Parts: sequence; structure tokens; C-alpha cells
Amino acid sequence: MKNPVIQTFPLSTPWQTLDPFLFSVYHLDHFPKGNGEMGPDESLLKGRNLGSDFNPNAEWRMYHGQTIPGFPSHPHCGFETITIVNKGFCDHSDSLGAAGRFGQGDVQWMTAGRGVQHSEMFPLLKDDEENTLELFQIWLNLPKAGKYVNPHFKMMWDEDIPIIEEENAKIKVIAGSYKNVAPIYPAPDSWAANPENEVAVWNIHVDANSEYVLPKASNSVNRVLYFYAGDKIQIGDKKINPNFGVVLDHSQEVQIKIGSQQAHFMLLQGKPIGEPVAKYGPFVMNTQTEIQKVMEEYRLTQFGGWPWPHPDNVHDKDRGRFALYPDGKLVEK
Repeated sequence: MKNPVIQTFPLSTPWQTLDPFLFSVYHLDHFPKGNGEMGPDESLLKGRNLGSDFNPNAEWRMYHGQTIPGFPSHPHCGFETITIVNKGFCDHSDSLGAAGRFGQGDVQWMTAGRGVQHSEMFPLLKDDEENTLELFQIWLNLPKAGKYVNPHFKMMWDEDIPIIEEENAKIKVIAGSYKNVAPIYPAPDSWAANPENEVAVWNIHVDANSEYVLPKASNSVNRVLYFYAGDKIQIGDKKINPNFGVVLDHSQEVQIKIGSQQAHFMLLQGKPIGEPVAKYGPFVMNTQTEIQKVMEEYRLTQFGGWPWPHPDNVHDKDRGRFALYPDGKLVEK
């Protein structure tokens, strides 16, 4: 049997993806103690490029935040964001009036569709210890027929997401059935909503000095395994270092030998949409003409405007995990 590894590549920021995915980024920030107002102490901000603090060599970054780390209000159009917060918390606010605080394993699935503004801030809720954040954001494209659907906001709470425990591995099933285990249903207009597209997002953790077999896919899908933490692994005769992506043959199961540390993987797979992609920052359409039209619409409408007091909106410090939906429905955890 031939080696299932088609290609390997070093992980950059953002991670390289294949159709139907557009973008994936991994954030690991060892934020310090909070200052009581959900940010780091002011003295720790000296020398940083506030407003655009992305130093990959730092222990933590402020990103576009000035006093609280994160991403103040910004638009999206024509695709979906899947935000997985394994550690720490994310405060969401958007132009639909939806809001939430999620983390500690929760996932937010947002269809931007015809256009939405949102903010994603990372409040430092603990004042007496470090506030570690581990977050993935994955951009999943929408086909031409779905570019102008209404925006949609969905929460997947950690306690509801299927987690499969095998002999040496733990698999968190965010999208796509894993063996016989079905995921939570994704956003209704998503490319992932049709099982024939075999979209999968699986966060896989495998014990050190063990083996794991990744099941094969049935359709002709693009399949990439991101090895983001651990020691060397081996697939067939190929040894692979951490911080590498592995493009896999979808038609083969994949036997992986794990090195001396627990291995952490993110698997992204799906049937390609196979349409032209025109991108300009947070806008993703099929043609440059459509990009110009949607940029003009954003200039005119601001996608409904910003209903929150601040572009870097955060929620009350003592508040727990919650989701406020555009229809006014409130879920508290």
C-alpha cells in the first residue's frame, strides 16, 4: 500500500488550507494576571505595537486590542467562521445584537453570509493567576448559492460536543461524523450541513509512545492533518516534526506512530466547492466585481451598524458562559 502522505508543509500564520476551507489560525497566548478590568497591567503594554500586536515570539499578544486583547469590531461577508476555544474565554458581540461569552472547550459557528460585523475580545477574568488562551479560528467558504444568506449565530457548548475516547486517543467531533458518532448539526446554510460534502473538523489528542489510526473518508475530499503540538510522529516511512501540516490521501486509513510526547492534531477535510475565490480581507466572494459591490454596501450600511457601547465590547467580568441570540433568546451556562 502506498504511503497516504501526499505532501507536508511547515505551519505558518495563518495555516495553509485547501478548498472548502479558506483560512485557519491557531492562537496560544499565556496572558498574565488580569488588572481587575479584564486587561493586562498597563506597565506590560510598554513597547508593544498596540493596535497591531502580533509578535510571534512573545508569550502573548494584544492583537488589535488597546487595553483588552482581541479583535474589536470588524466585518465579514461570504463565508463562515468556526471558533474553537479550548482554554480561556472569548467575548463575542455582533451587529445582529447577538452576544456571548464562551470558552473552556466551547465552539461558536457563525455564518457571515451577506454581511455581519462582530468583535472577538479575550477578557482576562482571573486576577490572581495566568489567563492562558488556546483558540482556533477556521474560515469555511460558502458556495455561490450561499454567499447572500442571512447571517447566523450558533453556539456549541463543550458539554454537548461529542468526545470519543479510544484506547490511546481522544477525538472532539466539531463537524463531520467520526465512525458512527454524529456531530452537533452545523449552521443551516453551511457547506457542512450537507453530509455528502463530508466536511470534518476533529481535534485529536493521542497519547505519547502509542499508535492511532485515522479512519478513511468515503468521498473525494481534501484532507489535511495539522500537527500543532508534540514530538515527532511517523506515518509509514515518513517522519514528521510538530508544526507541520500533512495533506493525506482520503481513500486510505492512516496509521500514525506517536513520539515521546502527547500529539495534538486538528483535522480539516471536505469536498471542494470548486468555484472561483475572490478575497479582499474579510470579504470572500466569487468575482472582484462582487467584492466591489459588497465593499460599497458595507460603506453604506455598516451591515446594520454597531449596537454596542464600544468597538472592543466585553461583558461583565463576573458573568459566566452565555449566549444572547438575535431573537432575544438567552442561554446561560
